[in-house]
Amino acid sequence: MKINDVILHAVTKIVVFIIFTMAVYLFLSGHHNPGGGFVGGLVLASAFVLLFLAFDMETVRHAIPFDFKYVAALGAFIAVASGVGSVFFDAPILSMTHGYFVLPIFGETELATVTLFELGVALAVVGVVVTIILSIGEDI
Repeated sequence: MKINDVILHAVTKIVVFIIFTMAVYLFLSGHHNPGGGFVGGLVLASAFVLLFLAFDMETVRHAIPFDFKYVAALGAFIAVASGVGSVFFDAPILSMTHGYFVLPIFGETELATVTLFELGVALAVVGVVVTIILSIGEDI
């Protein structure tokens, strides 16, 4: 007999959207305020864990067809590449630069190279945490 979890599924869809929004906020505010790639990645991974708890693993894997081991590897590559990229401009490793740009919708916006590093950290954290949760879930 299958249990009917209509309320759990409906609430999960709303809460996951809120968690995704919070993760993006934490990620983008990381170089000026507390937050960044690690915390944003952990919050984003918690949304995936909530999806895996509310729905079965096959349903979520079918809806999100990513292999999270590759996500972790891509994140590690982006983090290392952003750190080593400064060497090509005769700057010390992990040097940061920033500039102000006028974007069509946002107006004048500061863009920094640290955001690329934080993106790599966030992807690595999401990939590792979700891979660990999936491997634990498969053993049960």
